[in-house]
Amino acid sequence: MEKKIKEFWQVFCQKRGINPQCHVEVYAFGMDARQADDLATLVNQGIKTATTSAYDMYAPEERFPQVGDYNIILDGQDQPVCVTRTVVTETVAYANISAEHAYHEGEGDRSLTYWKAVHEEFFQEEYAQAGQVFDPQTARCYCEVFEKIE
Repeated sequence: MEKKIKEFWQVFCQKRGINPQCHVEVYAFGMDARQADDLATLVNQGIKTATTSAYDMYAPEERFPQVGDYNIILDGQDQPVCVTRTVVTETVAYANISAEHAYHEGEGDRSLTYWKAVHEEFFQEEYAQAGQVFDPQTARCYCEVFEKIE
């Protein structure tokens, strides 16, 4: 963990009485710095309270996010913005993502139509980078709901 992020985590844990050795994920949302900045801002404002990843892109040995996990959300310059905690996880077929989940993702007009347009493009690129083809009819998503802690 980079020094500035580690210090951010240490201060958070000290204020909250949390063991700094507990599991924490550190990441930025999106595919580029602009998206990371925009999405980190939405999380920090409490608007974005959910996220979705491509279930099939997880490596066999890779750990899936779990309820109770802490997450340090980074901006586009890899600077810590806030800490969230995962409260719900579920695997859902891409075709069955709900309007409620799309709303909680907090992006655009928060509609399912907007969510699908943005995420289909995102998943197509992610799958292509892995040498695979994204199929909206068969793809599975790993959905998380989180709360901003600080």
